[in-house]
Amino acid sequence: MSVSELYSQYTRVWIPDPDEVWRSAELTKDYEEGEKSLQLRLEDETIREYPIDVQSNQLPFLRNPDILVGENDLTALSYLHEPAVLHNLKVRFLESNHIYTYCGIVLVAINPYEQLPIYGQDVIYAYSGQNMGDMDPHIFAVAEEAYKQMARDEKNQSIIVSGESGAGKTVSAKYAMRYFATVGGSPSDTNIEEKVLASSPIMEAIGNAKTTRNDNSSRFGKYIQIGFDKRYHIIGANMRTYLLEKSRVVFQADDERNYHIFYQLCAAASLPEFKELALTCAEDFFYTSQGGDTGIEGVEDAEDFEKTRQAFTLLGVRESHQINIFKIIASILHLGNVEIQAERDGDSCSVSPQDEHLNNFCRLLGVEHSQMEHWLCHRKLVTTSETYVKPMSLQQVVNARNALAKHIYAQLFGWIVEHINKALHTPLKQHSFIGVLDIYGFETFEVNSFEQFCINYANEKLQQQFNSHVFKLEQEEYMKEQIPWTLIDFYDNQPCIDLIEAKLGILDLLDEECKVPKGTDQNWAQKLYDRHSGSQHFQKPRMSNTAFIVLHFADKVEYLSDGFLEKNRDTVYEEQINILKASKFPLVADLFHDDKDSVPAAAASGKGSSSKINVRSARPPLKASNKEHKKTVGHQFRTSLHLLMETLNATTPHYVRCIKPNDEKLPFHFDPKRAVQQLRACGVLETIRISAAGYPSRWAYHDFFNRYRVLVKKRELANTDKKAICRSVLENLIKDPDKFQFGRTKIFFRAGQVAYLEKLRADKFRAATIMIQKTVRGWLQKVKYRRLKAAALTLQRCCRGLLARRLAEHLRRTRAAVVFQKQYRMRRARLAYQRARRAAIIIQAFTRGVFVRRIYQQVLMEHKATILQKHLRGWMARRRFQRLRGAAIVIQCAFRMLKAKQELKALKIEARSAEHLKRLNVGMENKVVQLQRKIDDQNKEFKTLSEQLSAVTSTHTMEVEKLKKELARYQQGYGGDSSLRLQEEVESLRAELQRAHSERKILEDAHTKEKDELKKQVAVLEQENALLKDEKEQLNNQILCQEKDEFAQNSVKENLLMKKELEEERSRYQNLVKEYSRLEQRYDNLRDEMTIIKQTPGHRRNPSNQSSLESDSNYPSISTSEVGDTEDALQQVEDIGLEKAAMDMTVFLKLQKRVRELEQERKKLQVQLEKREQQDGRKVQVEQAKNDLYLDQDADLAYNSLKRQELESENKKLKNDLNELRKAVADQATQNNSTHSSPDSYSLLLNQLKLANEELEVRKEEVLILRTQIVSADQRRLAGKSTEPNINARTSWPNSEKHVDQEDAIEAYHGVCQTNRLLEAQLQAQSREHEEEVQGLKVQVEALKEELDKQQQTFCQTLLLSPEAQVEFGVQQEISRLTNENLDLKELVEKLEKNERKLKKQLKIYMKKVQDLEAAQALAQSERRRHELNRQVTVQRKEKDFQGMLEYHKEDEALLIRNLVTELKPQTLAGTVPCLPAYVLYMCVRHADYINDDLKVHSLLTSTINGIKKVLKKHNEDFEMTSFWLSNTCRLLHCLKQYSGDEGFMTQNTAKQNEHCLKNFDLTEYRQVLSDLSIQIYQQLIKIAEGVLQPMIVSAMLENESIQGLSGVKPTGYRKRSSSMVDGDNSYCLEAVIRQLNSFHTVMRDQGLDPEIILQVFKQLFYMVNAVTLNNLLLRKDVCSWSTGMQLRYNISQLEEWLRGRNLQQSGAVQTMEPLIQAAQLLQLKKKTPEDAEAICSLCTSLSTQQIVKILNLYTPLNEFEERVTVAFIRTIQAQLQERNDPQQLLLDSKHMFPVLFPFNPSSLTMDSIHIPAYLNLEFLNEV
Repeated sequence: MSVSELYSQYTRVWIPDPDEVWRSAELTKDYEEGEKSLQLRLEDETIREYPIDVQSNQLPFLRNPDILVGENDLTALSYLHEPAVLHNLKVRFLESNHIYTYCGIVLVAINPYEQLPIYGQDVIYAYSGQNMGDMDPHIFAVAEEAYKQMARDEKNQSIIVSGESGAGKTVSAKYAMRYFATVGGSPSDTNIEEKVLASSPIMEAIGNAKTTRNDNSSRFGKYIQIGFDKRYHIIGANMRTYLLEKSRVVFQADDERNYHIFYQLCAAASLPEFKELALTCAEDFFYTSQGGDTGIEGVEDAEDFEKTRQAFTLLGVRESHQINIFKIIASILHLGNVEIQAERDGDSCSVSPQDEHLNNFCRLLGVEHSQMEHWLCHRKLVTTSETYVKPMSLQQVVNARNALAKHIYAQLFGWIVEHINKALHTPLKQHSFIGVLDIYGFETFEVNSFEQFCINYANEKLQQQFNSHVFKLEQEEYMKEQIPWTLIDFYDNQPCIDLIEAKLGILDLLDEECKVPKGTDQNWAQKLYDRHSGSQHFQKPRMSNTAFIVLHFADKVEYLSDGFLEKNRDTVYEEQINILKASKFPLVADLFHDDKDSVPAAAASGKGSSSKINVRSARPPLKASNKEHKKTVGHQFRTSLHLLMETLNATTPHYVRCIKPNDEKLPFHFDPKRAVQQLRACGVLETIRISAAGYPSRWAYHDFFNRYRVLVKKRELANTDKKAICRSVLENLIKDPDKFQFGRTKIFFRAGQVAYLEKLRADKFRAATIMIQKTVRGWLQKVKYRRLKAAALTLQRCCRGLLARRLAEHLRRTRAAVVFQKQYRMRRARLAYQRARRAAIIIQAFTRGVFVRRIYQQVLMEHKATILQKHLRGWMARRRFQRLRGAAIVIQCAFRMLKAKQELKALKIEARSAEHLKRLNVGMENKVVQLQRKIDDQNKEFKTLSEQLSAVTSTHTMEVEKLKKELARYQQGYGGDSSLRLQEEVESLRAELQRAHSERKILEDAHTKEKDELKKQVAVLEQENALLKDEKEQLNNQILCQEKDEFAQNSVKENLLMKKELEEERSRYQNLVKEYSRLEQRYDNLRDEMTIIKQTPGHRRNPSNQSSLESDSNYPSISTSEVGDTEDALQQVEDIGLEKAAMDMTVFLKLQKRVRELEQERKKLQVQLEKREQQDGRKVQVEQAKNDLYLDQDADLAYNSLKRQELESENKKLKNDLNELRKAVADQATQNNSTHSSPDSYSLLLNQLKLANEELEVRKEEVLILRTQIVSADQRRLAGKSTEPNINARTSWPNSEKHVDQEDAIEAYHGVCQTNRLLEAQLQAQSREHEEEVQGLKVQVEALKEELDKQQQTFCQTLLLSPEAQVEFGVQQEISRLTNENLDLKELVEKLEKNERKLKKQLKIYMKKVQDLEAAQALAQSERRRHELNRQVTVQRKEKDFQGMLEYHKEDEALLIRNLVTELKPQTLAGTVPCLPAYVLYMCVRHADYINDDLKVHSLLTSTINGIKKVLKKHNEDFEMTSFWLSNTCRLLHCLKQYSGDEGFMTQNTAKQNEHCLKNFDLTEYRQVLSDLSIQIYQQLIKIAEGVLQPMIVSAMLENESIQGLSGVKPTGYRKRSSSMVDGDNSYCLEAVIRQLNSFHTVMRDQGLDPEIILQVFKQLFYMVNAVTLNNLLLRKDVCSWSTGMQLRYNISQLEEWLRGRNLQQSGAVQTMEPLIQAAQLLQLKKKTPEDAEAICSLCTSLSTQQIVKILNLYTPLNEFEERVTVAFIRTIQAQLQERNDPQQLLLDSKHMFPVLFPFNPSSLTMDSIHIPAYLNLEFLNEV
């Protein structure tokens, strides 16, 4: 391929540019060889002539095709050179915001200066297990590559992270360690991965600082080895540090800071525990204020300090050690503020004894003040003869002080690193490790000193190792593909390394000069000039005699020799160190005592790690005798660097090169100059150069054929061998055979050949496009001509028709006009005639009317005159009559008035006479007589009543006298005390009666008042209620009229919210079940490990599933038993044995919980009973107060109650006698256990028992009679109360008028006395009970007070402890409390067990006696009947139907579980009823329920559950077995529900099925256990199915060509041939996925799994397909294309069709794939205009904003005819989606599991219709 072909018109090239480094241009004309310039057009359309050097003939670099721009791997570029690399990184960084890019084996990471959401747990899980080239570049991909190679090759790995300050090295190393901590988490509880991550904040605090380039710059290098065991779990870690920048402790440049720990400590100085440090703000200290601003924007030092302290605590550094560390750091700050005063002579100086900072320094370090004050200003000179003490000048003192501060900090740094390593150390054997090297990159400044020299020396060594490794990998690749190997010339920096470290090299000369007593930097520089002036890597500057230049691999660096010797010596005066060694603080003394032996390992040596780290020694074993033979810093650094290189060479390295895009720390701002400088320095361009020297472009034969098949001729396609086709094509297209090579599986191309092939392919497509365009355009023109011709003919036809129509219209209008004229003329003549005729008629009519009206007016006038005359005459006659009638009336009135006056006068005279009065009083006299008679009758009645009253009083007095005499006699007989007491009691009873009356009145008044108030309130409330009802009705009407739709929507929303909450609650519960099963598995694993570790002979423990599973399944028996459940459970614990009980502590704890619950319930019932008794007592008192008015009835009631109490007491006595009798019988039976008692004594006892029972029955009947009498008396009293109008009117006894017999009176008196005694006894008993209760409550209060005091003391003690100690102390307290409770309960259990055993023995003895007696009686009766029977009678058993129950013996239970659960294979039940084991187990449970054997039910269900768990644990990867037991567990659960007797589950049962319900036990608790077990099995089923499907998903959904020829193939880079990819084709097609789904569906359907569960299974699996596919789409640039969207949509449609074919469309699986569907549509949509952006936003509702933007950024055209998505379009999308409240998570959670629901699904089978096959070996089961 000639130069003229490459540099033709429109070819794009790169030309140098002073601002942008490289600039793109396009050739305006073809280039001919020999021309001196190129005609170029720049991107801004300016024309430029580019000169060409004729001698070198160096043409500008060619630009890659646009299709290759933005590639993940720089080695995929066809033209490999600096501008192509720079442009590709710039496009990815600015346009796609991709910060990671591969460059062969190197990961290039550009610092975005912005937090990106690409480091979450979901991203870690997405990269875990993936091949490196399959996903987008990421630090996690490099970490996964290292982890995978360590596991597969069993070789140690290293990740080398390098870059200059601010490039992001520390963050990249931190993310790599986080990945290892997440993927290789420790299986034990040591939390070693958390400790590994916790070391980062500590090392950042003590080793990072703010610089002008980076706010968190690491000022040391570190190499962290993360150790793994054989299972590749993290077991420990180890850290080595290199070259701590000690000079920063005492000096900082402008706008820089000291180490973070100083500022953090100053920010926390106000805390009470740091008062003794005497610190203030950082501005007050010299060592922290030299850089100016002491703060960092966006950083809170106090918060960071708290994180540092937490990290120290997590790593096991005690609080006291932490305080000591902070004291040492604070002492360094005080040392920097010590004021040194120069003396007048200038050769000496002093420190004030009252210097506050020196006092604080000495106090914090525990050293003597006077000695430190002296030796700060003096030094000791030792000669052979004597020792001198010499004062030092001010500058020497300042230097010595700074050296001491640096030395103290370096020693503390080493001590901290050592203790971190101790915390990360593990006693377990390390199988392999992964090392993470975070080391400084190549540095060059305006002034370069000793630190930069060491850093660049280390980078020279790392670059040499990197070059050799790249060269080795290239060689391995060529040999693997059997390509002829030719030596690739690459840059070898061994001469530069020799210049530095060889004999008499720069470091040797520096060490030699340090040994010279008066060596200077100038002398050393002169020696360098003399020795190495001829070296090609060494130069002397022209204008300086103290500097030298080293030509490093990256750049030429000038070093200033000033300070080299001092920094290399690292001199600290021995006197000051000896003072520190004598410190009273052990930590300070230990720091400097170890100095002699661990200098190389400490930070003073530049290494920063301790000698106790178990790594290879970094120094020869010669022991330093004195400070002259002390190793220099350069020598120590060289030794540690050699050790590092040995470690790296023994591992497989992985490289991460961090790039700083700009110096202003602007987010996503790219400075090409700085980027190129770093790319040259970090070796990326060297990798490109090595790749370009060989065959950088590599294609698999299949991919090459698919990509370039358009260049193949048709006759060549007939060949089926693709390799032969590729060979022939390449030989025809590329004439130079050296430009390509055919490997075993790939084709190798030289640089630029792929671009040439792309150009040929583009030309082929362009020619085809032109041909298609030509043909289409000709066809379009023909179509256009035919359309125009047809249009012309149509127009002519229309025009001619229009003219003909116009002529016809004209003729029609002419004829119409003639007709119109004729009609118009006729009409006009007719109108004129009609007008004349109407005028004549009108004139005649008017004339005739005038004559007629005149005649009518005359007749009318005459008629009116007649009427007027008639009315006038009538009026005159009426007026005369009225006048005459008025005069007659006046005369009559006057006459009548006169007659009335006369009659009135006569009446007045008559009224004054006496006869009138007599007539009026006749009726009153009769009334008076009647009243007089009534008075006389009443007087007579009164007399008779008074006589009766006197008789009654006389009789009453007689009776009283008799009672008095009787009372006197009684008093004489019994004494007078009782009568007095009786009187006092009577008086007290009367007082109580009066008090009760008053209380009753008060209560009645209060009741009436409250009743009135309540009535008023009720009335008011009724009114308000009525108003509210009216308002409610109005509002309801309005709401119903106006908001029907809104109400419906709200109800729908509420339903959706409730469903969502229900789903979340179910999900949380099932996650708990999942977590429980995970913890159970973890417990089993830990126990297995402990068993392996201990290996103690004779030690036995139960299998893991037995203890854990029994602990899960035993607890239902505790709550299901109704009587004696706790005792049975305790007896069960005893029967199982002490060992088992000790192992199964959960049962004991649950029993303990149950006992506490029963005790609390008993106390609650007792309190309720006491309250009820108190209420009854109050009611009785109120009723007594009311009934005192009816004393006669009260006496009867008192007598009846008294008699009832007596009967009840006698009843109790009889019961006690009966119990004693039974005990006596039992005791006698136990005593005579060996001998048989006689039947006579036994019959005698039975007779006594019968008599006692009969007497008891009689007493019960008497009690019932008395109760009925009391009830009837109450009824009579209520009736009398209702009939008596006035209660208070009855003041006398009702029987006072009756005669009372003396004997009756005495009997009544005795009854009253006895009643009083009983009442007194009851009162005393109640008072005693009250006092006992009060005493008990006091005891409880005192106990509670003591416990409260103890808790307060414990709380105070706990507050003084550290958080870890608080947790440990709380755990100990809880353990002790539980232990005490367990001991108490154990004692109670033992007592109950003793009683139970005793009762059981007595019951057995008693039952044995009864059985013996009955057997003897039956034997006697049979002997008597034997003589009576003359013949034998045979009894035939009647055959009964199978009742659906299976009986088995207790000892056959293990065999049943083994044959039916543990050893059963699903294939054996292929032709039987689905879920047959579940039915068999239920029938066994039903028989145990039928015989009321709760232990058998409990044992069977527990064994079943344990057996199922054991089977599932054994077959944890068998989908068929898991599905089989999921269906059986669900069926057993349904059977327990269907036949539970609960009406809610029996609605679909038949009558026969209702007969099979459980009768005695409620197994609700076991239903819950089975439900939880079903959830665990379901989760295991999903896990197995996901494990099978997940490897197929990406290949089938994204990579496989479902539509042949649709997808294209782009060039791939080095990562596609990564070592992580194993050989072999592991691709899957969609048909394989569908076949697997068919297999799952067939298995679940055949095994009888509920259809609802099958729907949920496939919903979960389709969600997983959606999540995995979408996550890969979001992390892979190569699949984000239009063709992939087409393939993806086709694949989804195939899955939807499969769902419809299996009738699974109702499962919601399609809805779970909605994000993937929208992603496929997004790839296919147009992406140009704002309308397209709006359409995308409206369509992609299930995708988050981050996901949409990510897909658009990743979108990659597969050929040059497609257009990329512009940055402006993506910004438009982001602007339109700002209002969305999307989650920040980029990837979907592929581990998310929907909550499963097990709906009730009753069976239509009856238990009696199920047949058990013989091959199940269940012959021991008997059908009942």
